[in-house]
Amino acid sequence: MRTNTHSPHSGGDRDWRDTATRYALVPLRIFLGITFVYAGLDKLTDSAFMKDAGAGSIGDMMRGVRDSSAVPALVDMALESPVAFGYAIALGELAVGIGTLLGLLTRLAALGGALISLSLWLTVSWAADPYYYGNDLPYLMAWIPLVLAGAPLLSVDAALRARRRRTGEYR
Repeated sequence: MRTNTHSPHSGGDRDWRDTATRYALVPLRIFLGITFVYAGLDKLTDSAFMKDAGAGSIGDMMRGVRDSSAVPALVDMALESPVAFGYAIALGELAVGIGTLLGLLTRLAALGGALISLSLWLTVSWAADPYYYGNDLPYLMAWIPLVLAGAPLLSVDAALRARRRRTGEYR
């Protein structure tokens, strides 16, 4: 077991590889953040989506996936108030996306994103056959590295950590 924290690479490759390793999660953060902000805004600005019934409505979509979902009880709960559920999902996506982009409470934002993706996978895209045609499962898997690692660079979290270290408040 190695105890050193230095890269095993030698020469000119070390700097590039070390930098690439440190910044590896940044593109994932940007992609997921932008995607979730867009998804939230798209729902909030779509007049057809935020309705109990009608073409393109959250209510009709939920009724359409109810019998094919893995957890019909979750869909039934959403159908008690489809518009409120639609707003909750849209605002949740917005909060997750903004938190991820800023790197603010990143692990919590990523956990929220993973839970949204999990709920959508178990309901809306569960019936996709084969399973890899559904897009919510890959989103769920993409959130896991951010849940585990957070945003150690280019983030509000990193700036707050550095500030606590400078003032001696860091544990």
